Amino acid sequence: MTDISRTDSLHQPPISSSNYKLSTGHDQAVAMDSMYHFTRHIYDLTRRYYLLGRDQLLDNVVTGPNTATLEVGCGTARNLIKLGKRSSTGALYGLDASHEMLETATRSITAAALPHNNNPPIMLRQGLAEELDGVKMFGREEPFDTIFFSYCLSMVPTWPGALEAAFINLKQGGELLIVDFWDQGDLPTVFARGLKKWLSLFHVHYRPELHKAISAMTEQKGCTVEFKSIHRRYAYLATVTKK
Repeated sequence: MTDISRTDSLHQPPISSSNYKLSTGHDQAVAMDSMYHFTRHIYDLTRRYYLLGRDQLLDNVVTGPNTATLEVGCGTARNLIKLGKRSSTGALYGLDASHEMLETATRSITAAALPHNNNPPIMLRQGLAEELDGVKMFGREEPFDTIFFSYCLSMVPTWPGALEAAFINLKQGGELLIVDFWDQGDLPTVFARGLKKWLSLFHVHYRPELHKAISAMTEQKGCTVEFKSIHRRYAYLATVTKK
C-alpha cells in the first residue's frame, strides 16, 4: 500500500480543487456550499434521527495497518472520526463537494483529538464524487480497499458517474458499501406515506433507479452484491465486492 507519512497535525486540511478542476461541476459545489452554509453547524444533531444504518455500515468497514478507506460525501467527517477511534485504522480519506462542510469536518477532526496509534492522519479533499481520482486527489498509487457512501448517492444528481468512479478506484477484492433510503415497503402503509412526506421536507427520497443500478453490477461488473434491510426497508445497506 502507499506509504503516507505522518504530519504533526491530526489531518491535512481540505484543499481547493483548482489543481484538479471541477469544470462544469463548479455550480454543483457552489450549490452544496449554499445548502450547508448554516445547517452544517447542526447537521450531525439533526440527521441522527433519520439517517439510520450508518453505524451498521461502519461495522462492516474492515480497517488494519495497511488498509485505505475512503468516504465519498464525508460531510462533517462524523463517520471518519468514528473509524479514527479504532486502534488500527489504516489510511482514512474523505471527499466532499462542499468547502463549507469540509471546514466543519476539519474542526471536528481536530476537536476529536484522535489517538495516533501509528495511524496516518485523516486526509480531506474537495471535489465531486463523479470526478473521484485517487491519484490526482489523494496522491495514492494504489486503489482503495473500501469506499463507502452514507446517504450520499441519492442526493447526487450525477450518481451513475459517482458509482462508476468509485468502482474504478476500488481494488480487486475491495468492498463498496452504500447505505441509503429504501422504499419503506415493510412499514405500515399510513406510516410509510407520512414518513416519505416528512423526508421530502429535507429534500431526500428513495431512488429506485439507484437501487436497480447497484443490483445490476452483478452482471455488468461481475461483482458480488448483497442487500440488507435497515429497519423494515426504511433503508438498505448494500455491499458490493469487486472481483
